Amino acid sequence: MTATIHRLGDKRPPSLDPMLALVAHDMNLVNTAILDRMRSDIPLIPELAGHLIAGGGKRMRPMLTLASAKLLGYPGTRHHRLAAAVEFIHTATLLHDDVVDSSDLRRGRRTANIIWGNPASVLVGDFLFSRSFELMVEDGSLKVLKILSNASAVIAEGEVNQLTAVRKIDLSEERYLDIIGAKTAALFAAACRIAAVVAERPESDEAALDAYGRNLGIAFQLVDDAIDYTSDAGTMGKDAGDDFREGKMTLPIILAYARADAEGRRFWQDAVIGRRSSDADFAEAIQRVQASRAVDDTLARARHYGQRAIDALGRFDNGAAKDAMIEAVEFAVARAY
Repeated sequence: MTATIHRLGDKRPPSLDPMLALVAHDMNLVNTAILDRMRSDIPLIPELAGHLIAGGGKRMRPMLTLASAKLLGYPGTRHHRLAAAVEFIHTATLLHDDVVDSSDLRRGRRTANIIWGNPASVLVGDFLFSRSFELMVEDGSLKVLKILSNASAVIAEGEVNQLTAVRKIDLSEERYLDIIGAKTAALFAAACRIAAVVAERPESDEAALDAYGRNLGIAFQLVDDAIDYTSDAGTMGKDAGDDFREGKMTLPIILAYARADAEGRRFWQDAVIGRRSSDADFAEAIQRVQASRAVDDTLARARHYGQRAIDALGRFDNGAAKDAMIEAVEFAVARAY
């Protein structure tokens, strides 16, 4: 298998380092805005929010806002606070997701709901959503507000769609793609698109950056779902087998079930409804997924969407920003290898 979907002149492993270097100065200003807006007279709020925000995440979504602004040559500062708003939206959804999923680990650390409880996690998530909307309103652009508020609504719809699809063995690939397109890709797309708005670029540039972010987000989630059947908690930042034990019909299971014989189909039916959830069952699930080449084909789809993301950048001038954004796509796919 190969994760290569574009040319890297020195053949080094793909990395986020070029993007990190590209936006380092801007990211410091974003971090300042994040810390400022996390302040509250209620000590639990900054304590709990800070636990997750400081938890080692790459902050890929706000970085995409900053990198997109660099790509367009935007010289202003509006994108700093909007990138902070994007990160607050993402963090709020993570807090809520961990409560819904009863998760124990996030990026290798105990989740906020395990430390402080579900009520506190939900309410602090609400606080961060509110802060994000304050930042949008302060920016003053109704178009930016529309893009980010719509993304927030779509993310919530995607999470509800996923919730209603749990433990349903007959979930189609089309519905699965609808779910990840909403719960993951929508914010990637919005994070990129708003840069074109603040840079006052034409709708065609907005659409191109939206397509870049959306396809990158789908590829990113496809790889995440494949990793659940190839890696340990250290790689994933969550417990190995979480998706399996929660009865989530991710693409590796959808494909493995479709290709299984009668015995295999019975195994997957029992596993998805929760009758087979032990460590031994998960080990068998890994064997069945890999034997069916479901992981390989999930990653092939990720490469397809990654290439679509790269193609969307074709209209923009070559340079450090474009190179970094292309390599970010390759990095997202290569995480599984």
